[in-house]
Amino acid sequence: MSILSDRWIREQALENGMIEPFTEGQRREGCISYGLSSYGYDARVADEFKIFTNIDSAVVDPKDFSESGFVDRKTDCCIIPPNSFALARTVEYFRVPRDVLVICLGKSTYARCGIIVNVTPLEPEWEGHVTLEFSNTTPLPAKIYANEGACQFLFLKGNEPCETSYADRAGKYMGQRGVTLPRL
Repeated sequence: MSILSDRWIREQALENGMIEPFTEGQRREGCISYGLSSYGYDARVADEFKIFTNIDSAVVDPKDFSESGFVDRKTDCCIIPPNSFALARTVEYFRVPRDVLVICLGKSTYARCGIIVNVTPLEPEWEGHVTLEFSNTTPLPAKIYANEGACQFLFLKGNEPCETSYADRAGKYMGQRGVTLPRL
C-alpha cells in the first residue's frame, strides 16, 4: 500500500466527486485548518452533534442503542462534558474508490487539548458523511468548533482492487447522511 498525494486527492475530488464539497489547499485564517494537505485531506465537522449524557441512566449498548443516552444540538460550537463524548459528522461527503482504503487521524490542535477523534476506516467503495466521535479525556468541559477542521483523512492505495468492496456486500452504513447511530 502507498499513501496518495495531494495531486491524486485533488484529481479524484474534482473529476470523480470523491470529496464534496472539496476545499483546495489549507484554510486556516482564524479557524482550525481544513482542506487539502500534502498527503491527506483535513475534513470539517458539521454543526450537528449528539452529546452523550447520563440524565436517564442509559446504558450504551451497540446491539440495542437507546437514544435516551444523548441530547441533540445544532450549534456553531459543542461543549463536551468532562470525561464524556459526542458524535458528529463531517461537512464533506466521501466516495471511496474500489482500490483505496481511507484512515483518519485527529487534528493536533484537538489532541493537544485532550480531545480524541475516533473514526473507523473508510472501506473501498463506501460513501457517505463520516460519523465522528469526539472523546473529551480531560476533567474539564471541551469545545468543538463546527465548520472547522476536525481530522485528517489519509488515502492508501492497495496493490490491486479488492475482491469484495463495502458496496458489494451492501454494508449497513452505506450512503449515510447526518450523524448516524450504531446499527445491527
